[in-house]
Amino acid sequence: MPFPIESVRSSYPALDDGYAYLDGAAGTQTPQPVIDAISAAYRTGIGNVGGAFPASDRSGAIVAACRAAVADLVGGHPDGVLLGPNMTTMTYRLARAVAGPGDEVVVSRLDHDSNVRPWTQTGATVRWAEVDPVTGELPVEQYADLIGPRTRLVAVTAASNVLGTRPDVAAIAELAHRAGALMYVDGVHATPHGPVDMRALGADFYATSAYKWSGPHIGAVVADPALLETLRPDKLAPSPDTVPERFETGTAAFADLAGVTAAVDHLAAMVPGMVPGTGTRRERLLASMAAAEQHELALFAVLIEGLETMAHVTVYGKPARRTATAYFNVAGHTPRQVAEHLAGLGVNVWNGHNYAWELAGALGIRDSGGAVRAGLVHYNDRSDVDRLLDGVARLG
Repeated sequence: MPFPIESVRSSYPALDDGYAYLDGAAGTQTPQPVIDAISAAYRTGIGNVGGAFPASDRSGAIVAACRAAVADLVGGHPDGVLLGPNMTTMTYRLARAVAGPGDEVVVSRLDHDSNVRPWTQTGATVRWAEVDPVTGELPVEQYADLIGPRTRLVAVTAASNVLGTRPDVAAIAELAHRAGALMYVDGVHATPHGPVDMRALGADFYATSAYKWSGPHIGAVVADPALLETLRPDKLAPSPDTVPERFETGTAAFADLAGVTAAVDHLAAMVPGMVPGTGTRRERLLASMAAAEQHELALFAVLIEGLETMAHVTVYGKPARRTATAYFNVAGHTPRQVAEHLAGLGVNVWNGHNYAWELAGALGIRDSGGAVRAGLVHYNDRSDVDRLLDGVARLG
């Protein structure tokens, strides 16, 4: 059954402006059901949790529904879903609770800096996994030498936010767990591009950001509640000491949490038959996201082949498994100039290092402005790809 791209696109009001939104790797547009859910939360009336009045009860219900939705999306448990403003803030908070002087942590040069710097700044000894700058792969074999008896945690991405590389996280996790270490998996870029099973990945912690999969700006980290019980983060004295609440500082953005739930429900219903009542939401998500992944990769085959056949274009990385994300430069033009040229043609792309700080350094392009990033998500269509390729071709 073909992916219903026209009906999917019709859910996103922002797409009516005529631009080709190929900036999804930096954040997706928002479908109408998410907009409606956030608006409805404010219209109905909400209060802080723990009060003796209905508005407070509504907020408590929103939080519980959000935890259940995120758990369904990644294959976790609702009681292990930690919510916060973004993945970076959540990772910094957990890093301080997990590792410190006397420990060793393993980080990779493939990762977004949000899964690198929080761990290198804990005071733990840092070991680096290197990326192959030609293929963009993260060789698993090196981890056998990097992981040892003092390793507290291994941090690795489930997909590179610029090259799209999907490393063999499960194999790395097996090595980590064999040594008694924990696995912290950055799923921010991976989650929008296909089904997620954090247990199959071997993730003790799985981080994701809702604004990368059609939701509002909310971050989440999912872990086994039993593991969270062993960790003691810094917290205010009167704030809850229960799991997962003790990991969440300040008052939650309740209306946005309602939008997160709506975003998960939207993803679960993108393809015909994936509607409430046709299986659990988890089952519907797995089927819907698998269909979205096939749609994206079919379009990406056209995009990447088109770029690679242009003599004036340099494409970085050739990973065996990847998301629909391209990172490239155009001879004679800076990445910013390319992005500005494409914006003038109604095509949105990003330029720079995109916070893949170590990777841009390994590729030798960090100090020269990085590269151009074009990323497909489920609402992109063939016309978006054709417009990008035509725009890049004009620079030859």
